Amino acid sequence: MKYTLLIVEDDPDTSDMLRVYFEAQGYEVLRAATGQEALKLCQTQLPNLILLDVRLPDLDGFEVGKRLQEDLRTSRLPVIFVTERRERDFRIAGLKLGAIDYITKPFDIQELRLRVRNALRRAGSQNNPVTGLPGDKPTTNRLELLLENTNWAVIAITITGLSTFNEIYGFVARDDVLRAVALILTSAVDESGTLDDFIGHPTESQFIVITTPAKVYDLKNQIET
Repeated sequence: MKYTLLIVEDDPDTSDMLRVYFEAQGYEVLRAATGQEALKLCQTQLPNLILLDVRLPDLDGFEVGKRLQEDLRTSRLPVIFVTERRERDFRIAGLKLGAIDYITKPFDIQELRLRVRNALRRAGSQNNPVTGLPGDKPTTNRLELLLENTNWAVIAITITGLSTFNEIYGFVARDDVLRAVALILTSAVDESGTLDDFIGHPTESQFIVITTPAKVYDLKNQIET
């Protein structure tokens, strides 16, 4: 699988260097020079990991990280903060926002490569590699936590004929279908669900949405339309 990195860096020389290096390592690279540009990109081309500079010309990296966390579609994206600041409190602030790692400039490019690789391995063991949604294990864990609670409901979505579609049109088209379904579900939850709703992708052709009984029919109608 070819992973996609989003590099959020306003310095063109650093951005170019990272792009050339990671493309040579086999990654697909997206780039943004501002926080707003990064947030927009994440809505249309969901990356597997973000290298996020803290100092940006519009929003600082911490604000970008906060907004990513608040959006259901991007809340589970692994983020590595990149900055010149070395203070302990500064690093802790980034980790509190959900960053999985923190590296200071000037950095060793080989060390950064290993951190990216390890972060993707950790994320890949938990999330579906195509949609970025929680996979089988976190979905099962979430359901087990709810067994003692009666105030929840599940919507199960199964894509029929996916294997045949894959044989005819190929895995790229199949992955596009899966991402499209993930986008439909996250958009539906954003519009008609709650902040505590959960979307899982436990098997290749199955998705589930965990919500409250009060919201289940609104969500079902939103998904179907």
